[in-house]
Formats: sequence, C-alpha cells, structure tokens
Amino acid sequence: MALNANHTFEDLGNIKCAIVEKNCSDERVTFLKNILEFNNFTVEISKSPPAKVAAKPPTTEEGVNLIVEPKAPETYTVGVTDLSFNPANAIFNRELKTKEGKIVTPDYWNQLDIISKDDLWYWKKN
Repeated sequence: MALNANHTFEDLGNIKCAIVEKNCSDERVTFLKNILEFNNFTVEISKSPPAKVAAKPPTTEEGVNLIVEPKAPETYTVGVTDLSFNPANAIFNRELKTKEGKIVTPDYWNQLDIISKDDLWYWKKN
C-alpha cells in the first residue's frame, strides 16, 4: 500500500506495478503507453473493474426494465513495473520526453496540447 493516495500500487496481471492512471479509454492507454515505453518503462495494462451499480431499476409486472441504461465503456488501468515511478513527480520534474525529444509538459500529458511546448514553463502560462 502507498504512503499517500498520490503514489498507489496494484497487481496488474500478477505483477506489482506503480499505478499511472485508472479508468483510461483505449486512446488514452495508447497515448500513455507510447510515452512511457519511449522513456524505458515497462508498461502493464489491465481492465478496470466495472463501476459499482446502484439499486436495480424499476420493472413492470412482466419483469421488463422501465429504464434502459447504456452500457458503460470499457476502461483500463495503466501501471509501470518501476515502483518508484510517480507520474506527478515525473512530469513536474521534467523527467519524461516525447519522441521528438521535447519534455512532456502537464498540458501535453493531459492531452490539452498536441505538441509539447517545453520552452513555456507551466507557472508562466497566461
């Protein structure tokens, strides 16, 4: 167990991993995997458990559901085998690089920017 909630560990595929992110979409998994593998981390991915379900929806006398809920999208948990890895520390300490050789910025990590603008420090942004 982690000392704080910002640095968690879990077994993904029977391998102890530092958790990078939970409940990721397919596109987010691909993005994170590319960055982390480029930076020489061994990435483990597993399906996230389904969300906890509330009480059963009301039904008719015949047993037909009155409310049809859409199926929740499949999500994944991404982890790395290096237990000392902490995503927040890695980003703000400027330890991760993109394939173009630029530093991964918080906006790039969160996929707010398509290109990493590593010459602009996050505290100097307007």
